[in-house]
Amino acid sequence: MSKVNLYSLLSMDYSTIKPQSKGTKRLFKNPILEKLTRTHIAVPLVIFLLYASVLLYWSVTHTSLSAGTTIGMFFLGVFAFTWFEYLTHRYIFHMSTGTEKRAKVQYTMHGIHHEYPKDKERLAMPPLISISIATILLFVLRLILGDLVFSFLPGFLVGYAFYLSIHYMIHTFQPPKNFFKVLWINHSMHHYKDGVEIFGVSSPLWDYVYGTIARK
Repeated sequence: MSKVNLYSLLSMDYSTIKPQSKGTKRLFKNPILEKLTRTHIAVPLVIFLLYASVLLYWSVTHTSLSAGTTIGMFFLGVFAFTWFEYLTHRYIFHMSTGTEKRAKVQYTMHGIHHEYPKDKERLAMPPLISISIATILLFVLRLILGDLVFSFLPGFLVGYAFYLSIHYMIHTFQPPKNFFKVLWINHSMHHYKDGVEIFGVSSPLWDYVYGTIARK
């Protein structure tokens, strides 16, 4: 794809991207950078569940938080992630593109996923990047929440792991015959309709709140 075509494609909207039913695409000529854009889904899941477990262990052994506070903050973290997921997907992954540079950044972060939605190695953010973000969050939230961060952030990370699991299953398995089926339907509409609505993956809650649920 030429530079001109790439810019033209991404400065419009995701409805101009034709999803491919199979295959993948190289992002970087450098083999190391290219490798860093790919990951097996099990890698981030293991990393973030372990990360969350270590933080919870630290909360229990090195803070005076009560069991009730720890549990409450944990589930608040899970809930907070659903909001973070929505905002990140809508305003960062689907950011407006007015320059070729922004178009390239958007395509690298998310546009390629819309073009190759079944590429299993690109269904999760590369672990190096997500670990760095999680660690930055740990230090920033430590300043804001104090010891509460050691129970809040584990919930946030578990929420992220749940999102990764749901996102992976949506793109690799047939929809289940239960209430989770709506997640498959919603995300398929996001990918195969126009990409400008239904930004929640693990939950449709914020799409209802912000009015981006599918228009009939």
